[in-house]
Amino acid sequence: MAVPATDSVIVELQNVEKRFGGTLALNDVSLQIRRGEVHAFVGENGAGKSTLGKVIAGIYSADRGTVAIDGSPVDRWNPGLAQQRGISMIAQELALVPDLTVAQNVFLGVEDHVLGFARNNLLERFAELEAEVGFGLDPKAKVSELRIADQQKVEILRSLARNARLVVMDEPTSSLTATEMKQLEQLMLQLRDRGCGIIYVSHFLDSVMRVADHVTVMRDGQMVKSVPAQQVTKETLVTAMLGRELEQAYPERPTAPDPNTPPLLEVRELRTDTGVEDMSFDVRPGEIVGLLGLVGSGRTECLRAVFGVDPMVDGEVRFDGREWRGKKPRHSIEAGLGFVSEDRHKDGLVLQRSVRENIAMASLASRASAGIIRTREEKRDALGFATALEVRPPDIELPVGWFSGGNQQKALLGKALAAKPKLLILDEPTRGVDVGAKRTIYELIVRIAEEGIGVLLISSEHEEIMELAHRAYLVSEGRTIGEIVPSETSVEDVLFSLFNVVPKGASAA
Repeated sequence: MAVPATDSVIVELQNVEKRFGGTLALNDVSLQIRRGEVHAFVGENGAGKSTLGKVIAGIYSADRGTVAIDGSPVDRWNPGLAQQRGISMIAQELALVPDLTVAQNVFLGVEDHVLGFARNNLLERFAELEAEVGFGLDPKAKVSELRIADQQKVEILRSLARNARLVVMDEPTSSLTATEMKQLEQLMLQLRDRGCGIIYVSHFLDSVMRVADHVTVMRDGQMVKSVPAQQVTKETLVTAMLGRELEQAYPERPTAPDPNTPPLLEVRELRTDTGVEDMSFDVRPGEIVGLLGLVGSGRTECLRAVFGVDPMVDGEVRFDGREWRGKKPRHSIEAGLGFVSEDRHKDGLVLQRSVRENIAMASLASRASAGIIRTREEKRDALGFATALEVRPPDIELPVGWFSGGNQQKALLGKALAAKPKLLILDEPTRGVDVGAKRTIYELIVRIAEEGIGVLLISSEHEEIMELAHRAYLVSEGRTIGEIVPSETSVEDVLFSLFNVVPKGASAA
């Protein structure tokens, strides 16, 4: 681990306070950020870690306290001034221009100009940056055509293209595979060794322990611990984050439904023009069924077609005893088929609207008479879901965009549940969610299954499906290639199947 010099402080905060309305998001925070150091901010969703990063990057201004850069207090602070001082932020909410190419996004605003015209050397500059990082992105591809993980990489490259000496990374690994996460960790270490400071906001504690030199723990807007990383363990971090020891990670799996129960959802030989070639599976009422596959295997594309977002080319889908081909999302919601998308900003939430309005959005018809919404009923239901899901801060009238990513995810789950689904599709329901909130979501999944609601679960964290699902289907290259009972199967066997690898000592079929 790097040991920064005592005179290497880039940013120093003294008694910083930040409010959003009546909510105190940061309370009397003082700390230093140094060159040549990976400084991790950890805490539950809503603890203030992202807000702290945004104050440092100039996105938010402190209401009280002092922000000093290179030893000099700043009277005013914004992202432009921060960039001039070498401070850049990669936000959890991606800020890319969809219709521009990867290279254009990376160098947007820092193009080389001659007589006012941008010189056409973006590809050369991109190649130099790509050779250093090795993300494997096509510079000519439109950002709108990239999956979330690759869009995250574009954000990282854009920060590096500005020669930042301090990079604030807000949950940069939330959409990355294990391999991509390791690449990012290596990049952080390379930047650190060159003298760059890194603020790493993350809920992946294993990753934090691998790369961090210093760790600051936030809880309820306050800094509860800020120490060298070698002085903590993952267990002590969790205890500091929660203010208590974490209970068992996964709740007990609910009782499986009778295998003779007719399926609520039946999918047979489904094919789409989005990469699904031949997928078949079914889900019974009260059953948790997982789709296990690698990124790009076709899991999400299949469920988007089932829900009615994308068209089906071939195959049969039946929901609740009815032929379901050709249905649209509004038909699905009306019939009791819910969908929580992996991209909550693009497909799930209206960030400028309140938590109450977002939770109520998919079920307005049930709370309206003659086109007039019964607002008292709407507030009651939204508050009930927000309370049950432990949304923080507990103010349902605040814009949902003001909340942390994990609390936005809880609001999205509340929106789906408010529509009273018979079957709920969950695509990466714990993405960007901390360890405490994950437990809340796991308990929710178990509870809705116990109530007789079917659950179809996708997660890149294979352990989640292995610990929660009654059954799971293996998905590869747009096809279902097998079915397993997670309680009787090891994660290693699943990975061997997905990667088409024969374990040592076993004979090939």
